[in-house]
Amino acid sequence: MTRRIIIDTDPGTDDAIALLLAFASPGLDIRLISVAGGNVGLRHTLVNARGLVALAGVTIPVVAGADRPLVGQFAAAPDVHGDDGMMGVSLPPGPPATPGIAADAIRAELRAAPANSVTLIGLGPATNLALALTTEPALADRVAEIVLMTGAWAEGNITPSAEFNAFCDPEALQILFDCGRPVTLATLELTAQALCTPAHVATLRATPGGAALHVATEILSRMKPSRRLGGRGAPQHDSCAVAWVAAPHLFTTRPVHAAVNLSPGPDRGRTIIDRWGRNGLAPNVTLLDTLDADGFFALLTARLPTLP
Repeated sequence: MTRRIIIDTDPGTDDAIALLLAFASPGLDIRLISVAGGNVGLRHTLVNARGLVALAGVTIPVVAGADRPLVGQFAAAPDVHGDDGMMGVSLPPGPPATPGIAADAIRAELRAAPANSVTLIGLGPATNLALALTTEPALADRVAEIVLMTGAWAEGNITPSAEFNAFCDPEALQILFDCGRPVTLATLELTAQALCTPAHVATLRATPGGAALHVATEILSRMKPSRRLGGRGAPQHDSCAVAWVAAPHLFTTRPVHAAVNLSPGPDRGRTIIDRWGRNGLAPNVTLLDTLDADGFFALLTARLPTLP
């Protein structure tokens, strides 16, 4: 069954792998790519998104969105993704960005869609998606599911408490939690199970394929091993969100209640995820709990070579 998709992203090395996986997944009808500043500034993330569209040979509108969060200051992670977001890996020149701004483009796609038909995949700070849904709340009924790579139920990766995407715009994330539509979370605990090791990179290098596979392999080879995960490899955060939509059989899930700490201080951006129902609040989120890691990397190895 084909799913109607809008992807909101901030490429970013792991976003690049996620986008290529999405482009290579035949069941995903990607109608729009909206871009925010996040892993690096918007001027880089927009260029990267356009280049990845060109690399994959797909025709999908790419629209620029928010260059900062709803509240506070922009924060990037060039130490993780390089100054250009791609760790210096070259992408082809992409098509021009579609005129307009992301929130307007997201709303236009939702207006044109039947009720309960669009899956929103969020791979970066939630600003664009939150702006779209707060400025025209009636469009929420067009959304079937919101799938987000964000949050953590234990420790963070940008602060001791917060995951990067949640930290970058916690108010926007809380808006999505409160919008009344099904939300699915790929948190740091889930993405740690998608740990790309040198052996995985070697397998992809040995796999026949085109330019997209070559670029993906080069990006994966340059991603820094996670100190938080013992230096054994680089977690494929954003690809887990795409994999849930493309291959949900690879996951187990549990219903949880989730909220975001919006207060100033060291816990700002922390996601409070009640995995055991201790707070007595009704679940508002589906938490991706476990991942078949072998199946996940088999999916990448099978799908990426189908691109040009």
